[in-house]
Amino acid sequence: MITAHELGVADQIDLIRTRVALMEPAPDELVVDNPLGVIPTLVLDDGTSIFDSVVICEYLDHCYGAQTLFPPPSPARWNCLTRHTIANGALDALILLRNERQKPEGRSTPEWIDKFSSKVTQSLDRIETLINARTGAAPDIGDIACACFVGYLDFRFQEIGWRKGRPNLNFWFAAFSERPSMIATSVIDDS
Repeated sequence: MITAHELGVADQIDLIRTRVALMEPAPDELVVDNPLGVIPTLVLDDGTSIFDSVVICEYLDHCYGAQTLFPPPSPARWNCLTRHTIANGALDALILLRNERQKPEGRSTPEWIDKFSSKVTQSLDRIETLINARTGAAPDIGDIACACFVGYLDFRFQEIGWRKGRPNLNFWFAAFSERPSMIATSVIDDS
């Protein structure tokens, strides 16, 4: 949705709030459109389904953004996609970490918690080195993914304290958080 807001097409998308959980069957109405039963899923006017965040974002950028969020093949594109992959992988690790922490006592695996936590820390450290050059630049999909990653840390993992020792990322995120797309998509209700 950040991408949709950045491209000015958010008002052209009908949102259907769909709850999915790792250990629960996906809703039938979602599986009809996405056999993986995951979100997000974009259903086009002709009934075609597109799923996975990056695929949806590239589709929207192609149709409505004149390829502004996905640079053409160049060092800028590889940097953009690398930042996206790091942030997206770290988000996956956070979801696995949250699921592992929510297991009943005695069922969670401390080694897994350590492994997922380590991936998050290593990702934050790498993004810290990559993001400094992005301050003031036009946003790209790598920026959006990084903002989602640290925003999710703020939302669900405040105890990680990601800002400590990462002044570049902290400064960048404070500025990026002021974008209208971020304000319009900020999480208000956890239910």
